[in-house]
Amino acid sequence: MGGTRATAFRDWHLDEFLGSLTSASDNTRSAYASDVAQFAEWAADVGAKKPESVTRAQVKQYVAHLTRHGQAKRTVARKLAALRRYFGWMVRNAANGQRASSKGKLSNPTLGVRSPTGDGRLPRVLGPDQLDALLNGSQLDNDDEPWRLARDTAVVELLYGSGLRVSELCALTVASLDLKAAAVTVWGKGSKERRVPLSPPSIVAVREWTGLRGEIANDKGTTRDPLFVNGRGNRLTPRDVRRILDRRSIDPTHPHALRHTFATHLLDNGADLRAVQELLGHASVATTQRYTHVSKERLQTAYLASHPRA
Repeated sequence: MGGTRATAFRDWHLDEFLGSLTSASDNTRSAYASDVAQFAEWAADVGAKKPESVTRAQVKQYVAHLTRHGQAKRTVARKLAALRRYFGWMVRNAANGQRASSKGKLSNPTLGVRSPTGDGRLPRVLGPDQLDALLNGSQLDNDDEPWRLARDTAVVELLYGSGLRVSELCALTVASLDLKAAAVTVWGKGSKERRVPLSPPSIVAVREWTGLRGEIANDKGTTRDPLFVNGRGNRLTPRDVRRILDRRSIDPTHPHALRHTFATHLLDNGADLRAVQELLGHASVATTQRYTHVSKERLQTAYLASHPRA
């Protein structure tokens, strides 16, 4: 980064802003840092070298710029949300006398700027053949090591059977499991703890894996050690999980597709929306509500395909 650009970023006080996000996860802080830095660079090119000089018209122009360059509506909305959070922090600091603008008063240029409208993409739900391949490993070679087969099956069962985020699964420790109570304790976004039921197949798969875990783990399997480890004996990473799915999948699949499928299958079979919200660890029921649209679409498709009068 050149000297001029580094000076410009110092004017935005990104480190201080990120330090204020005490309840946010590392992934959220990283996304905010990237989104605000990207906007700061763009703003400098259009003449707003400091946050105090950014106007509402420029924020609207930036949203239009992102849209013209093919950014998905959900991505644009996320970037705008990051800017709202950032400028809200700047205004509070200015009001408290911690940060003063050159004009003596800082206003929030994101107020009144709307995100792009539209429903966006619906979550992808795996079909029966796709799910069967992932759960049963039908694409695996017969000579795979027993520990790998056991681990990979346990990983997929937890992603689908309990609807875990991939980051939550990788963060699990040995102590996270309570097999007698058929539950797992998960630390979700914002460091929020929740307890999620384990399906019977998950319990069987996890027991088989924990019995073989010691063959490759670089630890003694104490309560604080990671539940899942990779072939090098270290904590499993999200990239490792994607490789597991790539090996088992009959189609390109993302770990989040299993979480989408978990939620949609629950709603398809009559689960209460609030209960699904708790299981997924969503802060707002509005986030969970999008799965009801998926379920309605699936029912409509089934009706049109199956009913003789459709």
